[in-house]
Amino acid sequence: MMNFRFFIIGVLLCLTSQILFAQVPIGSGEQWGEDLDSLRNAEELKEDSIIYNASYIRYTTLERMKLGTYTVQIDTGLRGFQYYNPQNNPYNPSINNGSYGLATRDLLFSPSKTIGFQTGFHSLERYLLHPDSIRYYRARSPFSELGFVTGDQVFRATVAQNITPNWSIGGEINFALAKGIYQNQRYNDSKSAVFSWYESDNNRYNLLTNLVFNTLVATENGSVLNDTLFDVKGRQPSEAEIVRLVGQREERPRQTWKDYSFFLRQSFFIGRIDSINPGTQEVQILPTQRVSHTLRLSSKKFKFYKNEDDANGAFPFTQDPAILTKDSTRLKSISNEFGYSFYLRGKSTSFIKNEVKLDLRLQNEISWFNAKDDKFSFQNTTLKAGIGYRFSDRVNIVGDLNQIVAGRNFGDYLYEANANFLLSNTVGRIILGGYIQNKSPEYLFEHVNYQYHKWPENPDEAFNFDKTKINNLSFTYENTKLGFTGKAEYFLMNNYHYYKEVDNPDFTDILMRKIEPTQITANINMLKISVGEKLTFGRFHFDNYAVYQKSDYMSVLQTPELYTWHSFYYNNILVKVVNFNIGFDVRFNTPFVAPSYAINVGQFYNDNADIEFSTYPVVDVWLTATLKRTNFFLRYDYANQGLLSNGYYTVRRYPMADANLRFGLTWKFYD
Repeated sequence: MMNFRFFIIGVLLCLTSQILFAQVPIGSGEQWGEDLDSLRNAEELKEDSIIYNASYIRYTTLERMKLGTYTVQIDTGLRGFQYYNPQNNPYNPSINNGSYGLATRDLLFSPSKTIGFQTGFHSLERYLLHPDSIRYYRARSPFSELGFVTGDQVFRATVAQNITPNWSIGGEINFALAKGIYQNQRYNDSKSAVFSWYESDNNRYNLLTNLVFNTLVATENGSVLNDTLFDVKGRQPSEAEIVRLVGQREERPRQTWKDYSFFLRQSFFIGRIDSINPGTQEVQILPTQRVSHTLRLSSKKFKFYKNEDDANGAFPFTQDPAILTKDSTRLKSISNEFGYSFYLRGKSTSFIKNEVKLDLRLQNEISWFNAKDDKFSFQNTTLKAGIGYRFSDRVNIVGDLNQIVAGRNFGDYLYEANANFLLSNTVGRIILGGYIQNKSPEYLFEHVNYQYHKWPENPDEAFNFDKTKINNLSFTYENTKLGFTGKAEYFLMNNYHYYKEVDNPDFTDILMRKIEPTQITANINMLKISVGEKLTFGRFHFDNYAVYQKSDYMSVLQTPELYTWHSFYYNNILVKVVNFNIGFDVRFNTPFVAPSYAINVGQFYNDNADIEFSTYPVVDVWLTATLKRTNFFLRYDYANQGLLSNGYYTVRRYPMADANLRFGLTWKFYD
């Protein structure tokens, strides 16, 4: 394995040196895709008098449609193409159980800003396809995109087409079949969506709708038995390591998530309609009044399955050690939201000088919850309001209010405000922000009656935890010209909820791995400072991101004090047609108390051992390239294994993946 790794690194370095000495620079190199786009356009001009290129394929999203009606062009660049794995987002890193698709939690402190009823299952959320993230295309010619990644066996496809100039339909499908590095780390999913966007001829009526189907299956191996895995060199292959749960095929222990939803949003513009860039593809339709209705139907099911003895201590002790375990939780919901928006602006809309907006919405949600010996239904009614003022692109002030005024989670609220000031294109931009949140405990904190975890002891009772209160203030400075972004955040939290191992001062076997929910009633202070810098030296690029976090409860929050990520790469055009980047990433975080993982409830928790694992820089070497409408990447993860470290952990007992090679490819078709 070591020789193979050196071979891969050597090939990439040789390719780099050949390119550095043999290429003739084209253009300035300031924008990754400028030269390539001009080459594509020149090539396509030769082929046909009717030109269909990327500029004719545009899309919108739900968030953009809330502001008006406008589209943006699809992205044909290389930026971030190699970060296909949602666990490895450099700006939102994670800890996980060691392989693609397995249980994952944020590495950095990032509290959820949701209110209302929450089941409490989050370990596979990063892999879900969400109805709010669907892209609705406006394609003047049929558009399709295919992509796959080897190693983790990830495949995705998107198709979209305009049936009429005002009506488009499309669909996407995603499959993954990751074998993992160690035994019983198999993950497979199927995620699909069909969607449609209709706009009336007079631009007053819009309809967005989609159907989304998620089925995620993550095998649980209970962790490896060898606790000294990386203490010596020359260890046996990872797939030969003994794991705690060994069931195979259909009897393998696994988490199964099924998340299905239907979404429909209708909006109608009343009164005067304004527009920016009329007669072009970049046209923006701006209403002065709008009424809207949004319907959401959803069904979520979380299931854990096991059919084997717990011979190796993967679960806590129980009086009823059943071989077969089928724990499940289901939530079904129907949500209706009615809204009215009012915009006050001048009649001249070549650009927005002054605009005042007011949004009023009322949402009613009816839900049915079903778990073992625990069935009930409930409603929540939420009042939503937003107010904003915009002065051209220099001043933008917005405020949002979300308050549950009736129902099970009465008293939950989220109030948020942001003020955005552009000082100048040279000096940069300042953003002031803050929010206040009052949030009910997630249901898993109140009541669980699973095979290996039950709380409270009396199933007819429930924990009465107080609502979590979070106050946040933030200051952001951005300077696009310098490629710099800096953000300082302060959090003040009260009644913070988390899971911990039950007190066990004598480390009695009967209490090992048994967890319970708890809360800290004292105030928790957290300071978080994030800094990003993108430097360019000719065709060389150096991207940097660092986060510093400090709290008086770091061991409870279980997050590192410092995280850094650095990416150094070279960009050029090869033989006038291939746009490529070649480089490497380095990421590092300081040691922190690593959490453990409770299998059948799918929760990360604070154990009694309070172990801090040594941390080392992790180096990934990669190459990305584009040839006409084809993008590909070659990526060698953890290339420095054996040089600085033999391996590492982010979750106790679950080793991270060994060095591995990944290859990915995407094609775009739009004619």
